[in-house]
Order: sequence, then C-alpha cells, then structure tokens
Amino acid sequence: MAILSRDGISIYYEVHGTGQTVLLSNGFSGSTQTWAGQIGPLSKKYQVIVWDMRGHGQSDAPDDASLYTRDATIGDMLALLEEVGASEAHIGGHSLGGYLSIEAYRRHPEIFKSLLLLNTGPGFRKDEARDGWNAQCEKDAEKFEKRHEEQMALPESERRKGSHRSLMGVARAARGILPQDDAKVIETLPHIAVPALVLVGDQDHAFKNAAEYMSIKIPKATSVVIKDAGHNASMDQPNAVTDAVLEFLGTI
Repeated sequence: MAILSRDGISIYYEVHGTGQTVLLSNGFSGSTQTWAGQIGPLSKKYQVIVWDMRGHGQSDAPDDASLYTRDATIGDMLALLEEVGASEAHIGGHSLGGYLSIEAYRRHPEIFKSLLLLNTGPGFRKDEARDGWNAQCEKDAEKFEKRHEEQMALPESERRKGSHRSLMGVARAARGILPQDDAKVIETLPHIAVPALVLVGDQDHAFKNAAEYMSIKIPKATSVVIKDAGHNASMDQPNAVTDAVLEFLGTI
C-alpha cells in the first residue's frame, strides 16, 4: 500500500508485480476491493496499480466539494502512472472508472496501450438522457448523505466501519465526479485506436446495451459477456473476469 499526495489530498493506491503496467480504477462507491480477485493472477505477469478514487475507500474525503471533479480524478490517474514511472499502460476500470478511462484516452491517447472497460457505459449523446442520469446522481448523493447521518447518530462504539473512510466523501463524488455534462466520451468511441476489452455481466441489464454499443463503435474492440454476473462482474465471477483480461492482454 502507498499514498500519493495531490494538492494536500492523500490518494490510496497499491502496486503489485512487475512488467507492463495495468492501471485499474474503481467504479462509483467502489474501492480497491473491486479487484481483489484479479490482483494476484494479473500481478504474475504485469505491474498492477489499483487505487481508491478521492472520496472512496481509504483515500481522503475532503469537505470542499469543489475538489471532486472529473478533471481532478483523471489528474490522479495520470499522477499515479508518473509516480511508478510508467509512460504508457493498459488503462481501464469498472463502471465510472471505465468511463473516466475513455475520457483520459480522449485527452492523452499516447499513454494507452489498451483500454479495459468492465461493466462500463460511454455516457449519453442526447441531453434528455444525460439529464436523467444526472438526476440519479443527485439521488445517489442523497442516499449516501442519509447513510452518513444514520451512522453518526449511533454511539461511536456501535458505528460500523465500512469500506469507505467517509460516506460523505462518496456523496460528494456523486455530485462532483459521477455527473456528465457533454457527449465527448461517447463521441470518442470511433476514434479509439488501441485494442479495447468491453466486458459485461450477462445479468447487468442496465449496461448490456451500452457494452454492445461500445463493441460496435470501438474499431478494435473485443467483446466478452460473463455468465452469471451482474454489474460487479469482477467480484461476482472473479476467475472468469481474470481469465478474460489475461487472454485479452496476451494478444497485445
């Protein structure tokens, strides 16, 4: 385990193994535990970096809501690669982590050897659909705020220690990192020049159509559907997901 300091914010990360670098980012409300089943096998051949987005897991959850942005989070990803001395990497993530990886590709394609998109959506082309997504982001923020309040109402001895240092950090991420304000990510798909793994669980009904769309639009996409898996396929079927990732990376 290690800590990266970014403008006074501590970002928790782990580096496992040696070889070509693989950077994996968690989804909204996730953490490094998303990749618990993949780290061991992948690190036998690759240098694997997993980390907690700001507000998530063991990373800091600052009170200043302005510190939770898409730009800052992508900056964290780039800083992690610089920290380990990687000029290029296989980059991807789960859900929000995959979406942000596409955005990072749009800005910095030169650092990508491949894209790993697990249970990910590319955003929305139409304003109406994007507005619906952003409304759900606000509901998610309110849900985590309520959970935080319920936890704080308990005596300290009864407060359960969860996977996040602060549920308020997750709520702020829901308002600052999760929302979408344009169609730039979905419009990037046809211009992705590196190989991309598009993986989805067969029970992930909210993201199956998005995965199919990305598989069609990304020129060098490899599509994998994991049986008996939902939105958290890497945890639902860790061995199947690991096998798919290793097979994909082995072709590059």
